[in-house]
Amino acid sequence: MSVPAPLTRHIEVGELLPAAGMLRMAAEVFTPERARSPPLVLFCTPGGAMNRHYFDLRAAGSAAEFSFAAQLTATGCHVIALDPLGIGDSTRPADGHALTPDLLAQALATACAALRRELTEGTLTGQPVQGLRSVGVGHSLGAMLTAMAQAQHGGHDALMLFGFSPQGLTSALTPEEAAFANDPAATRAQLIRLARARSADPYPQIARSQQGRELFAGERADRRGVEAVQAARAPLLVTAGLFSMIPGSCAPECAQLATPLLLAAGDRDIAGVPHQLPASFPASRDITLLVLPETGHCHFLFDSRRGLFARAAQWCEKLPGQS
Repeated sequence: MSVPAPLTRHIEVGELLPAAGMLRMAAEVFTPERARSPPLVLFCTPGGAMNRHYFDLRAAGSAAEFSFAAQLTATGCHVIALDPLGIGDSTRPADGHALTPDLLAQALATACAALRRELTEGTLTGQPVQGLRSVGVGHSLGAMLTAMAQAQHGGHDALMLFGFSPQGLTSALTPEEAAFANDPAATRAQLIRLARARSADPYPQIARSQQGRELFAGERADRRGVEAVQAARAPLLVTAGLFSMIPGSCAPECAQLATPLLLAAGDRDIAGVPHQLPASFPASRDITLLVLPETGHCHFLFDSRRGLFARAAQWCEKLPGQS
């Protein structure tokens, strides 16, 4: 598989925090040798404790076998992987607790809009891209941010949401945190206080544990993929991570989404019962659910990734307006 080397960009997303100056998000741009007609761009946001390289995993001797970006670029899609604020090569504000999901979603929407404009005008790749259609792609926490950005700011024609639901992860919450379940307004009002109480460090490193390995990978994961994902490890955004674990915190945004959706979940995932996921998106009249067999939370590490990559490409071909 021949895929041109990606281009790295840093996009200004605004002065969104007091005294933090201009914030910037890092993006990796993968350009196809022969673009689809009409052209399609996928904006990919990683999950918690991962950076943008999660979408371009490279294992020794396996070429692009684990790389979502390479596989979809080879089908003619433009693919752009982004680091959320606080992660990877994006700006890391001193007060990371202030990086609420709403602020991160605003920054993500701004970055996607700027990159779409550059693609259309030809300033990004040197070749203007006319009739561009946009798809937001996210994994886990990144899927939550993608969903929130779309609900609050729009911009995409469709979404791919992997390993995500608004049901949260109650088992990881303290009793005080769990008391905010299904109360989004109260959650937002107390979120930063709760995040500071949970961790004095707004960017904690997640300690490796057997429980974590089982949740995210497990014994069925390809060991080459597990090794490759180490290069994508990043600190956790504690405020956004806590928000994602409180049940119902982003349910209002999910309920607003009216675009076509591709939902993917492993049968050993932490996103809940896969066949219950579509119920969280009542406004969408075009939902495709893909249940990945023998698969944990980090989908790209499992054999089922091949089916996921192929299905994602087919789904892109059948979007309204695609030829």
